[in-house]
Amino acid sequence: MADSMKAFFSSDALLGRNGGDEFCILLPNCTLKEADKQLQQFTMLPKTFSYHGEKHTFYISLGYAEYPTFAANHSQLMRCADAALYEIKLHGKNGCMAYRNGLQSGVRKQLGFALKDISEHLPGAFIIYRAAKEDDELFYANVEFLHMTGYKSLDELFRLTKKSFRNLIREDEQKQIESNIWEQIDSGNENDYIHFHLRKADGTYLSVLDHGRIVESQQYGKVFYVLFMDWEDMQIRYSDKFFWQVQGNSD
Repeated sequence: MADSMKAFFSSDALLGRNGGDEFCILLPNCTLKEADKQLQQFTMLPKTFSYHGEKHTFYISLGYAEYPTFAANHSQLMRCADAALYEIKLHGKNGCMAYRNGLQSGVRKQLGFALKDISEHLPGAFIIYRAAKEDDELFYANVEFLHMTGYKSLDELFRLTKKSFRNLIREDEQKQIESNIWEQIDSGNENDYIHFHLRKADGTYLSVLDHGRIVESQQYGKVFYVLFMDWEDMQIRYSDKFFWQVQGNSD
């Protein structure tokens, strides 16, 4: 990231690192129109890094603000740029935005809460995968999903399933379940439940309910967000509630 900044911006630009994966750029003697053009170009510029001999693509989010239009000092300027940055991150990342009145710096806290607590501590098994009929690809599974299915890590899940959601479905059910999912999507009923047998790490299968939604990702195109529930556990829980309700009414 630092190399790409040094290669792109002129020698009078002040480049810095805020910490972690955040960087900052000060463009002196530059109009807002000129800065807008430069920053948009830099955001869209292809960026890669090498790891173990392989090249990987990465993307950035960039927020910027003009002095003295929105800020009287450097601290205010940084806060405005930060607010624009996190507004972009909330809307899909890989974009560039100028600060405007009304953007709140508190968005950073909102986004941090969403990523950490909803993703990591969601009270249910959750995965994300590419919504492609012929070429699905697993992108993510939370800790609850790994715990429910017995996979030790995301790496093990990806290795044993070859990163395919299809390979999580019991083989004799694959065609029917995939057909049911896409029938729901094509008919507009994307939030219905699907019942099937989910492959665990040890090769056994778990009876589950799948509740999915298809969304548009700026980086990956159409993806599925899917929650899973243990079907047998649900039957036990609901039958217990029903039993106690009947018993209570009888008394």
